[in-house]
Amino acid sequence: MNTTLDNAYAQLAVDIKRWGQALGFADIGITDTDLKHAEVEHQQWIDKGFHGDMDYMAKHGTKRTRPAELVPNTIRVISARLDYKPPQAKDSWQVIGDGQQAFISRYALGRDYHKVMRQKLQQLSDQIAQAVANVEYRVFTDSAPVLEVALAEKAGLGWRGKHTLLINKNHGSWFFIGEIYTNLPLPIDTPASAHCGTCTACLDICPTQAIVAPYKVDARRCISYLTIELKTAIPIALRPLIGNRVYGCDDCQLICPWNKFAQVTPEQDFHVRHGLDDITLVTCFGWSEAEFKEKMAGSAIYRIGYTQWLRNIAVGLGNAPTTPEVVQALEMRKNDASPLIQEHVMWALSQHQITHT
Repeated sequence: MNTTLDNAYAQLAVDIKRWGQALGFADIGITDTDLKHAEVEHQQWIDKGFHGDMDYMAKHGTKRTRPAELVPNTIRVISARLDYKPPQAKDSWQVIGDGQQAFISRYALGRDYHKVMRQKLQQLSDQIAQAVANVEYRVFTDSAPVLEVALAEKAGLGWRGKHTLLINKNHGSWFFIGEIYTNLPLPIDTPASAHCGTCTACLDICPTQAIVAPYKVDARRCISYLTIELKTAIPIALRPLIGNRVYGCDDCQLICPWNKFAQVTPEQDFHVRHGLDDITLVTCFGWSEAEFKEKMAGSAIYRIGYTQWLRNIAVGLGNAPTTPEVVQALEMRKNDASPLIQEHVMWALSQHQITHT
């Protein structure tokens, strides 16, 4: 046992956390790579088909649950948490309760978190590389086969809530997580303990009852999956349940009592852009493809593309109160070149008792 070396790595761990906070991370934790328990649960989830069309959740085999198979020589994972709750955004329940408005998940109101997180993780990795020789690392943020929540829980950043998202006792759940896989034998942190207790608020509030049991989400019913990951037609039975949620769904987080402790983000990039916190369905539906690309440049929403965006909004308009403006907006796109948009527009018109032969 090399005490001097152990002390050096202990000091490096302290430095990494200090550097991370200086970069804007709310928390940094360190863990080993043992995910045996999570591997069993993940495989059971896949076996039940709960991943839907997200083939990438299954195709990497054990690389997702065994970090060293994804990045050779990995023995530690540095897990980072970055708050995203935007300041001065319109109250979410007010938007959801107004059928003429378009509700966009709070995490997507600003710039694309992938770029922001990756840049900060890279900066942190650069500082580590300057401090110690022969370091090997790779950074991730929702971008590869990584069990982010399981790793963050082991690293002490929070616990996996019954909605399967990470919850921090002092900060709620409005945050992103990212990782640095490394070969450095850093001391590991104590895993977080769970504090959901008997609460089932997230299960009860889910509009589509996608949380089929505590800690189990059937993605095929989840509005975030339906509006973002699903590229084909949204199942007809689920369309009325989506309401005006056109990109993602925050209900399970909005109802979570731990989010009374959520912190507003200091990160300027996550502040609301283009008034997306307070915008009507009709306005969004009226955008040309060029306008969509201009307004969504640098946003996480950009990746779903214009066609899928219009598909989602057509569903929202189908669920909206019947007004001349809503009907006219739908009528304008009933002959759209995209069969996907056409189908959802015709469904929406039928919801307003308007049929076409």
